Amino acid sequence: MSEPTPFYYNLDTKQVEEGHQSPGSQLMGPYASREEAQHALEKAAARNESWDRDDAAWDAED
Repeated sequence: MSEPTPFYYNLDTKQVEEGHQSPGSQLMGPYASREEAQHALEKAAARNESWDRDDAAWDAED
């Protein structure tokens, strides 16, 4: 049985690609589904906010 085709979010075109079609420097992923790839920027923004809060808390401990 073959592996499922991964999905990528293309940062330049703002489109989801099925399979690795563009240079890696333009892509976020791989993701297991098209829907997951469509929300790549939202997920990255939420992760960055969480890391920023963690960094602020870490700095406040000093």
